[in-house]
Amino acid sequence: MIVMIIVASVLLASISIFQFKNKAKQYHQERLEYKEGAIKENINYVLTNTTYPLTPNNLALIFKDKIHELSDIHNLEINIYDLDGHLLKSSKSRFSIDAAAPPIPKYILKLVQSSIEKRYVDIKNSDGKKNRSSYSLIKDDKFKPLGILNLPYVEDDSYYQTELKNFLIGLAQVYSFMLLVAFAVAYFLSSYITKSLKTISDKLSETSLNQKNEKIVLEASSKEINLLINAYNAMVDELEESALKLAQSEREEAWQEMAKQVAHEIKNPLTPMRLTVQSFQRKFDPNDPNLKQKINDYSETLIQQIDTMSSVASAFSNFASMPAQQDETLNVVEVVELTMEIFNEDYIHFKAEEKEIISKIDRTQLIRIITNLVKNAIQAFPENQENKAVCVNIKKVFDNVIITVADNGIGIAAADFNRIFEPKFTTKSSGMGLGLGIIKNIIENYKGTINLESQKGKGTTFTVSLPITNK
Repeated sequence: MIVMIIVASVLLASISIFQFKNKAKQYHQERLEYKEGAIKENINYVLTNTTYPLTPNNLALIFKDKIHELSDIHNLEINIYDLDGHLLKSSKSRFSIDAAAPPIPKYILKLVQSSIEKRYVDIKNSDGKKNRSSYSLIKDDKFKPLGILNLPYVEDDSYYQTELKNFLIGLAQVYSFMLLVAFAVAYFLSSYITKSLKTISDKLSETSLNQKNEKIVLEASSKEINLLINAYNAMVDELEESALKLAQSEREEAWQEMAKQVAHEIKNPLTPMRLTVQSFQRKFDPNDPNLKQKINDYSETLIQQIDTMSSVASAFSNFASMPAQQDETLNVVEVVELTMEIFNEDYIHFKAEEKEIISKIDRTQLIRIITNLVKNAIQAFPENQENKAVCVNIKKVFDNVIITVADNGIGIAAADFNRIFEPKFTTKSSGMGLGLGIIKNIIENYKGTINLESQKGKGTTFTVSLPITNK
């Protein structure tokens, strides 16, 4: 309704302006034609009663005084030119020091001569005003051309502009009042109609899969709204049932995956332990003079594998007991920069394109992401590599904070790209490969992404994108 009123007011104002302009244009055109007709009748009268021979050369003598009388009568400037376009007589006052008046342009002379009415109106804009200048032939009683009559006419639209302004002001007042009435009616109608809808909207905004949702207890006056309430309550029942099934399914899948990972990681140290024991059985000699040293070597090998199994158990324990997110509003740039200070390697460089990027995030988990990626980058260098470089960059792109960790280490084979974030996969000779899996879970919990670009022998770049949240 309000939009229709605005559109109608704009349309009516546009049509009114267009009509006023056309009316003013028509008025000036008709007024100039009327003035020209009256002046030409007076000119014909003068030509009929003059004692001078009717020749082009005598026009200046014939209208020597009469041209001023005609100009005063009709309140309009009058110019008379010869047939070549040179000024013969003008009602405009001139001084002897004035420059000679310019002749009529040749194209206007041609247009006057070629037109059926032997008349042409030249229209020009000057200083914001439209100037009309009519040119027509002056003929004797035998219709022989004697000269050219020129009537300059300046359009004065002040009257129409005042009328238009007053009309538009009145129109604006009427439509402003209508808009106020429409706003008032719309407000009361929306308050009455949307009262129940607001209750439903509030409940919908609070609905979540991770919590128990309350049903709407409301009896609305509208049948459609009651149907909507019933549909929402039915959805709450289905959502609660789906949440229970999903939670049970996720727990089962998590335990299955955990069991696979534990079995995989424990098998790794068990295999060398089995081989060591079998080798010791085959080669055991009680009389061997190096028996004590061999037993020590055997024991150290077993202890190393046992330590590996212990670290596996500790890592899975930490993985399973990852703390809940404790989000806080912080400067991401500052936290990342402080995290970089724990690394002493001089080949690690940090660069930030923004001084501060404010977002709501768990400080501990952000630190965990950075330290894990930087440690992986450090471990990507072979011991004999000389020119090492790890570059950590942070910037803001639209509503996301982008963190890149790049190294020029050994790189990752393309075949391993799809497996690099698996909790049980690692390309290093030590460790269990849980780090990237953990931080991937952290990043995805924030609706972010982590991407990998790598080339074997040239280096690896990890790109983390986290949405900026200030709510």
